[in-house]
Amino acid sequence: MSRTPPSRALNSAFECFAIAAPGLEPLVAAELTSLGDTPSLEPGGGGVAWTGDAESLCRANLWLRTASRVVVRLARFRARAFYELERHARRIPWERFVTPGSAVRFRVTCRKSRLYHSDAVAERFAAAIEHRLGAASAYSAREAAGDEEGGEAEREQLFIVRIAHDECTVSADSSGALLHLRGYRQAVAKAPLRETLAAALLLAAEWKGDTPLLDPMCGSGTIPIEGAMIARRIAPGLRRQFACVEWPEFRREVFAGLIAEAEERMLPRSPVAIAGSDRDAGAIDAARANAERAGVAADVEWSVRAVSAIEPPPTAGLVAANPPYGVRVGERHEIRNLYAQLGHVARRRAAGWRLAMLSPDARLTAQLGFAMRTVLTTTNGGIPVRMDVGEVPAAEAPAPSRVYF
Repeated sequence: MSRTPPSRALNSAFECFAIAAPGLEPLVAAELTSLGDTPSLEPGGGGVAWTGDAESLCRANLWLRTASRVVVRLARFRARAFYELERHARRIPWERFVTPGSAVRFRVTCRKSRLYHSDAVAERFAAAIEHRLGAASAYSAREAAGDEEGGEAEREQLFIVRIAHDECTVSADSSGALLHLRGYRQAVAKAPLRETLAAALLLAAEWKGDTPLLDPMCGSGTIPIEGAMIARRIAPGLRRQFACVEWPEFRREVFAGLIAEAEERMLPRSPVAIAGSDRDAGAIDAARANAERAGVAADVEWSVRAVSAIEPPPTAGLVAANPPYGVRVGERHEIRNLYAQLGHVARRRAAGWRLAMLSPDARLTAQLGFAMRTVLTTTNGGIPVRMDVGEVPAAEAPAPSRVYF
């Protein structure tokens, strides 16, 4: 079968879908709008849909800070028996996404449907690819060990198949490794925060990189690093590759042009002060190493210090933090004290600033001692969390003389 002409890559419309963690869909939609696309939220769909060409698809992968993955919807159909599945599968234009003999991978989920054996479903789709392309493709029906962290899975084209109530949806992954894998975070501290969630916290707080940023519990530095990338207008996907670049009809100069455009938009330095601190010296060492790999080492001031010793810049900005959650038995009292301490220090040293934080419980947020509002809810490591934002008032009384954090 002849390959699709390269010109089709720029003119063909894709039914694109940006997958997002629960609650982050509005942020992804706002990002797509800023990129010039016209997104639409899918209630309960776990993401944002839009119609775009190859350039739009690549731009989304390159620039989205809060999405987890970008896929292209290939087909939707009803199938209650394997012969129906096979008939529809053979109609899918697989040649647009894989070359004969290349490695493919299927992630199949079946719920409340007559077709319930995921491996058997994957085998039918693999056979459909062989029929359409005239050559067999090496495939896996199981999740590869490298899916979450890149690795081997990056060299396989992933197809996502969902069958629910006998309705089948087939999508091609355009991202490769998950989008939170920017490539810089190799050194981590305890309970690392995903890059997409750190960026979401900043965007939810409406921080645009034009005021100072301080993270007094920075761990391995994800929030300050993501902040530096926002402030310098660095595309989060600038230092990685994407699966769609390997699609047969794709024109590599499209992606090269987007990379050149992104590099031209970068600022040489952050226009605002960005600082990260933590009482754990090992965490700060990890943060410095991560910032170096991200190309923002000169944009963040790192320091080993307790929360009580923070020294915000004189110009008001944003304090952003991901405090410990205290999920283990016996930690709740200690964590309540930490939140109260953060509130005392913020009022004393960062009055007039905004505070944005992830919190698992409104009762913990209340320990800050001033009003916070929840701007969205999501999950972090399987734990339901809130993104709370508030204005820091001036201290009404001296902070406690004894400091424990």
